[in-house]
Amino acid sequence: MNVSWEPVRQEGCIMAFDIAFIGKAFVEIIKALPLTLAVSLVPLLFGFVLGTGIALVRIYRIRFIHWLAGFYVSFVRGTPLLLHIMLIYFGLPMLFDYLSDLYGWGIRSKSVPLVTFILIAFSLNSAAYMSEAIRSGILSVSHGQMEAAYSVGMTTAQGLRRVVIPQALMASLPNLLHKFIGLLHGSSLAFTISLVELNGKAHIVATSNLKFLEAFIAAALIYWGLTLISEKITSMLEHRLNRYNRGGVA
Repeated sequence: MNVSWEPVRQEGCIMAFDIAFIGKAFVEIIKALPLTLAVSLVPLLFGFVLGTGIALVRIYRIRFIHWLAGFYVSFVRGTPLLLHIMLIYFGLPMLFDYLSDLYGWGIRSKSVPLVTFILIAFSLNSAAYMSEAIRSGILSVSHGQMEAAYSVGMTTAQGLRRVVIPQALMASLPNLLHKFIGLLHGSSLAFTISLVELNGKAHIVATSNLKFLEAFIAAALIYWGLTLISEKITSMLEHRLNRYNRGGVA
């Protein structure tokens, strides 16, 4: 059976695959890397802090608040990220303008950078998923660890910070990596509100040069490289946390 490479025909023109253009597209697309990293890392950090608080609220069942936290996690995990972006993008400006008129702030939502809405939507999404990862990590730590912390005079907060949280983080690290990769890939949704991240830049480069396959191959290579780097960093963190846990209480 003979197999030959056929050029792609599009709109009456013959389009040949241009390997050299992949490199050119790579250089152009990677210029959008700072925005993609910001949209991935900032929500990861805010999501971790907020998710830790939500996890503790649900574990210790703080009166009234834990029901609200449970509803929040259920709603966010049960709805797609794109919907969260749309709800924040259309709903938050209305609320902001209403409060601005009510309290006389003198500013409107139009002055808020678009990236703010994406960061809020991604952070809220990240917090719900990370809270479950952190909660499962905390619950995996033996209750005797806290009892040992109490026996040496630690408070609950000190025991959590110095004994439980580091061990829970170790157990949760694979899930946290998975969430970062999800944010990295999900950052492509920022293009829905006209933010030009890696995927959006690939669309622009492809449309401008009519070389869609080459442009998206270049974008795929960048995403793949970022994923490999994040996996390497996670491996290093796991190694350090393993040494910390073997050393006992810090």
